[in-house]
Amino acid sequence: MTLKKISIVLLIVALSCTLLLATTACNKDTGDSLQRVLDAGKLTVVGSGGYPPFNSPDDEGNIVGFDVDVGAEIAERLGVELDYVTSDWDGLVEGLRSKRYDAILGSMAITPDRLAVVSFTNPYYYSGAQLVVRKDSGINSPEDMDGTDIGVATGTNFVGDAEALGATATLYQDDLATLTDLVSGRIDGVITDRLVALNAMQEINGGDDLELCGEILRLEVMGIAINRDDTTLLAKINEILEEMREDGTLKEISEEWHNGADITVR
Repeated sequence: MTLKKISIVLLIVALSCTLLLATTACNKDTGDSLQRVLDAGKLTVVGSGGYPPFNSPDDEGNIVGFDVDVGAEIAERLGVELDYVTSDWDGLVEGLRSKRYDAILGSMAITPDRLAVVSFTNPYYYSGAQLVVRKDSGINSPEDMDGTDIGVATGTNFVGDAEALGATATLYQDDLATLTDLVSGRIDGVITDRLVALNAMQEINGGDDLELCGEILRLEVMGIAINRDDTTLLAKINEILEEMREDGTLKEISEEWHNGADITVR
């Protein structure tokens, strides 16, 4: 065998080894997602951290709420700890796809656009898009919002709701900011989740100056977003959610955070 032929053979062997190593590494990255969580001893989920009463800071800075308690129960049934982290809403999906988190558990509505890039569990609660205005605004229905400024959290479906009413969608990082600016009169209205609006009217300074305007604009179905590769984790969380629904735990968590209301059914 000539030196040239020997060099070609060695090159082929080297390339084969490289491909084998790369394949092995890829298989390791996309292995059993449920086992990955179990081995880590924690379930890392993310929300915006600015969405009371679902996920927001308490007086000590801890993130609390309905989403957090649902996540804690899922983690307990998995036999791991819950690691609830926060990030800007408009970056949550890309963060999940980059595998910085195991799931988005932050009141994310299931939509066709999102289903194109991530998977979702079965629904864990239901709500709707709601217009909120100041009581002294003179606004009596959503149809009155043409030409006004409506505050919405960036990256949410509420942007389209505002534009459908003929309003300008003014973007904020979260609904703590939108509702605060509504109370201050900087914007004409806010579109957010109906349950978030009802909670804000009771909890934030100036909330008693706000009111719901009209019925819900549309129903939203909320699920837990999971990376599309993480099929075993998705299946297990769906199984746990069904158990929580059947044994009444999901209902109990809802009633605790929503003044006795069960938002886990339509």
